Amino acid sequence: MLTRLIVGFILLCLQLPALAAPGTQVWQRQAPLDTTYQAVYQALEAHRLFVVFEADIGKNLGRFAERWGEDFNRNGLEGIRAMVFCNAWYANQVSNQDPEMLALCPLHLTLTHKAGLTRVLFLRPTHAAQGSGAEAIAAELEAAVFEAVEAGLAGLAAAE
Repeated sequence: MLTRLIVGFILLCLQLPALAAPGTQVWQRQAPLDTTYQAVYQALEAHRLFVVFEADIGKNLGRFAERWGEDFNRNGLEGIRAMVFCNAWYANQVSNQDPEMLALCPLHLTLTHKAGLTRVLFLRPTHAAQGSGAEAIAAELEAAVFEAVEAGLAGLAAAE
């Protein structure tokens, strides 16, 4: 019974956002990278946050493994993928409030994978926009991204 309780607690902790550096939001799931990536991608699109570019960063970095030697992938990540996304309405609103905050546009998510655990990493717009005229719209945009990512990850749990 105690073992089941401990295992259940560990699994629950894996479903919660991980502690991260200030300004970074991290979600993690015990799921394959490709499955998580597709679920999050589809959820972003469904929430009108359109993916405009995708990068297989792990594959691109792998080309340098020989050149970088022991300095290559010291954390042993098994995969790194990123998606760049945007919503034109939010971009316009940010521009209206503070054109310099257009540095936020487009936004991106990076997914990493190691030992069965996929992490979704997001730099929070509210962190960058602190003290800016675009702070309120950045908070709204951030909430929209959180909603989309969490819907995608919830879809993973439902599929299991």
